[in-house]
Amino acid sequence: MHLVTPPLSGERFQVIYRINGSYDEAMAKAQDACIEQTVEFPADLLPAGDIPNHIIGRIEGVNKSFNDFNDITISYPVEDAGGDLVQLLNVIFGNTSIKPGIRVEKLILPTAILSKFQGPRFGRNGLRSLLKAPARPMLCSAIKPMGLTSEQFADQAFQFASGGIDIIKDDHGLADQPFSPFRERVARCAEAVQRANAKSGSHSIYMPSLGSRADQIIEKAYYAKSVGAGGFLVPPGLVGFDIMRVLADDNSLALPIMMHPSMIGSFVTCPTTGFSHYTLFGQLTRLAGADATIYPNWGGRFAFSREECISIAAGSQEDLGHIKPIFPTPGGGMTIDRIPEMLDVYGKDLIFLMGGGLHRIKPTLVESSAYFRNLVENM
Repeated sequence: MHLVTPPLSGERFQVIYRINGSYDEAMAKAQDACIEQTVEFPADLLPAGDIPNHIIGRIEGVNKSFNDFNDITISYPVEDAGGDLVQLLNVIFGNTSIKPGIRVEKLILPTAILSKFQGPRFGRNGLRSLLKAPARPMLCSAIKPMGLTSEQFADQAFQFASGGIDIIKDDHGLADQPFSPFRERVARCAEAVQRANAKSGSHSIYMPSLGSRADQIIEKAYYAKSVGAGGFLVPPGLVGFDIMRVLADDNSLALPIMMHPSMIGSFVTCPTTGFSHYTLFGQLTRLAGADATIYPNWGGRFAFSREECISIAAGSQEDLGHIKPIFPTPGGGMTIDRIPEMLDVYGKDLIFLMGGGLHRIKPTLVESSAYFRNLVENM
């Protein structure tokens, strides 16, 4: 069989996989991934030429990690990725994600790949400029709990904004339920935040959740902007990473995006499969256009470790060419007493996310929010 392969650039991108097993076992899994992630075809039946020489993955290096783990770097030609996020993800970890004992640790992407992506529209500097917060950590809270009416949620949003919370978002569980329909809730909450801004001189924004049916997401985003929403909360584990990219790239929307981790926890919680926290919450979230990445901080009600959270912060700012750094946004059961520790670890380039804990501090949400803001500003 003689096949003619179009000319290849010779440029390749790399994926570092952490593979469980002895050296020989890890190498066998890596060699399998080289085929599985590209041609998915028996190696002995491949026609001679570019396909076995260039199209399939290539093992570039092996480093012992710890115990029975080896970090193995595999490169792929940039042409395999096809120029879009969906196919890039497919090459990185498509079929191999179904196999045990292999985990994506880090992506090493050349300009030929990065140039295909706009990334975050605002990033850290742009979001700081938008919210008039040039240096301090920013604050975020969520309207909750599910079951309140749109009017009650709007009252919460007004109090948060009046007390100085920068970003007031939907709780990710708020969708289009009968007790608080999407259009009604979004219009009321956006108006409430704008009213609070006019009264207090603050620059708060409201972000509705776009965890919705695929055929409704874009329409809902445009509606939300039309009634004054200042950004979007997007759960890519539910709607897709490329949907988040579409929203971020849309010049007619041009609003900041926070990534919510609903449904992607299972991608990182197993140490022998899935993705590293660094890659998923940092690198991939940035490629897909989020300006802030929400994740559970260590010591809350979820299981992320201190080291894993620090790795997310590193992934949120690692050099990715023109792809802007984004804000780590640790939450998940945070309380006011954790602020000094978190500032010590993260520095001031973060967004503090406090939900239910903000309801415990003072008699009203306005007072609690103002206390939170004052505490952060004076540390």
